[in-house]
Amino acid sequence: MKNILIIEDDKEINGLLCKTLQNNGYGIVSALTGIEGLEHLKKERFDMVLLDLMLPYKSGDTILHELRKFTDIPVIVISAKDLIQTKIDLLRLGADDYITKPFDIDEVIARIEANLRRRHFNKSEANQIIVYKDIMMDVQSKQVIINGKDVMFTATEFKIMELLLSHPQKVFSKANLFESIWEEEYTVDDNTLNVHISRLRHKLKEANSDMEYIETLWGLGYRLVK
Repeated sequence: MKNILIIEDDKEINGLLCKTLQNNGYGIVSALTGIEGLEHLKKERFDMVLLDLMLPYKSGDTILHELRKFTDIPVIVISAKDLIQTKIDLLRLGADDYITKPFDIDEVIARIEANLRRRHFNKSEANQIIVYKDIMMDVQSKQVIINGKDVMFTATEFKIMELLLSHPQKVFSKANLFESIWEEEYTVDDNTLNVHISRLRHKLKEANSDMEYIETLWGLGYRLVK
């Protein structure tokens, strides 16, 4: 059974999410404040977090920033804020997906299933160790060491990096890369992939500022630097 933590201060929405997810076979823990949610994350094991932004005491973006210091668990933000810049900022901060309120509960279930699939796809390669330049990736433990430093990736960032490292000579078009990771049809105006690639490059640069890892081939896509 997959366990999901719901951090949502609206009792009606929280209750709806709890009931629906339990009916779909998920184990549920509910928190009504950011502080309560963060305490659960530090003490218990979860497969995913559904996170509201407008929370009492600790806001959702603060929770996201703090949890990314110790876990790469998939996080889906559910919020009434629908500004594109807000979504981009949260993706950069470490969110894996974003759903705008009011939401369709079937869409929430579908997004959860898609993110959990991404988390665990290619499980047959679980014992694989991938080495490229000064990067060492342990697929089973989800550990990435770059230039001797342990680098924390989100679940989505890890899957992008794993895909690139597994095919070092391949040029991935934006559509190919997006559809391989998100398992959804790519649209040209979707900025999600660009945000994740930018965040990946930032983390790689922090680990080793003297090395280039991902190159953009304009009009074609992305690949590892040869």
